[in-house]
Amino acid sequence: MAILSPRRRRSAAISVAAVAGIAAAGVCLAVGGASAGTVSGSLYRDPSSAVVRWVAANPGDSRAAVIRDKIASQPQARWFANFNPSTVQSEVSGFIGAANAAQQIPVLSVYEITNRDCGGASAGGAPDLNQYQTWVSNFARGLGNQTVIIILETDSLALQTCLSGGEISARNQALTTATQTIKSANPNAKVYLDGGHSTWNSAGEQANRLRAAGVQYADGFFTNVSNFNSTSGEANFGRAVISALAGMGIPGKRQVIDTSRNGGASGDWCADDNTDRRIGTYPTTNTGDGNIDAYLWVKPPGEADGCRYTAGSFQPDLAYSLANGAPNPPTTAPPTTTPPTTAPPTTAPPTTAPPTTAPPTTTPPAGNGCSASVAVNQWSGGFTASVTVTAGSADINGWTVTLTLPGGAAITGAWNAQASGTSGTVRFTNVSYNGHVGAQQSTNFGFQGTGTGPGATATCAAG
Repeated sequence: MAILSPRRRRSAAISVAAVAGIAAAGVCLAVGGASAGTVSGSLYRDPSSAVVRWVAANPGDSRAAVIRDKIASQPQARWFANFNPSTVQSEVSGFIGAANAAQQIPVLSVYEITNRDCGGASAGGAPDLNQYQTWVSNFARGLGNQTVIIILETDSLALQTCLSGGEISARNQALTTATQTIKSANPNAKVYLDGGHSTWNSAGEQANRLRAAGVQYADGFFTNVSNFNSTSGEANFGRAVISALAGMGIPGKRQVIDTSRNGGASGDWCADDNTDRRIGTYPTTNTGDGNIDAYLWVKPPGEADGCRYTAGSFQPDLAYSLANGAPNPPTTAPPTTTPPTTAPPTTAPPTTAPPTTAPPTTTPPAGNGCSASVAVNQWSGGFTASVTVTAGSADINGWTVTLTLPGGAAITGAWNAQASGTSGTVRFTNVSYNGHVGAQQSTNFGFQGTGTGPGATATCAAG
């Protein structure tokens, strides 16, 4: 089929919501019911989103009622797109705490990958992939232990035209490590990788990219954040991707679809200049489709793509255009009484087995010791490995991890550590920024190679 130009097939997606706590009055939450997928429950409405703050500040605006009732009332993703390694943990923790208190599921969109948007309207991200991993580690520490939905790096896999082969490999490993880091921090986190959309890459090509980026460690993939394709078209595309992944030995993956702007006509991708878009299906985990975990509003309606307005800025005329004439939201409201006592307590551990990427269940070593666990992503002819270093009951300042590669295997690159040797017995030592690990805390590094990856065991020495 014809190859579409980048501007026709994608849009820049960025939103950095402030944390000022201003809530709009008189709004009704949409509540998700039991899902046909693996996520079930009500989605969390961010009371400090840009649209909520605008409605609260502009009650007399003629557009306010429509925007309030059809957009500000709905749960939307909170985007984490600022490179702020020193404060991101507290920001995430505050957002997660509010969602947990409401007994609802928060949606977080991570948008921090190095060389983001290939330098387009939403350019930015971490200065390099080592610093990206530091940021992700801090982000993950704020996630708590209850269900959260993570939309991991929009366009990071579908848009790779600006990357060399080596840069693509490094990005794939960074996404694999980020997924494992998040899953290790919170085994109840639902992580979805970039699936592009149905009018961009083919299903087979996108499945290949997802596999290379470690989708086997994730819950699935998301689509349509960067476009306005119909929900049915995205669902068909998602089924094709799921089938392709299953054929690669990666079964059971699921899709989430962004329906925030796909309820109107198709046309040029840039919504800043379009008045024929409408909000689509309201956010819910009750999809009725076993392949689809949720319909989400990942790209907040009314936030610009970077065509006529600055990317990520809230524009009331865009919001009004999307909402005016759209159906009203569901009338079901959340319960006003205390949830039934049969609901699991918020501190209860998950009843299902944790994913294979969960941290080891053995007690970390006492004193100044450390332990190391290895998770390998193997494919024909090569592998990547993610290693988690965990301190014992005291802080450590420096670490060395030693492991043995199978015969014929060789290391071709490493990140977040310095490697000594490329085959046989190989030692990895910390770099300047991750040598100090707090008591009972962890850090991650990774490497890639040819041949068969190592086993799950490795030795760790502190100091």
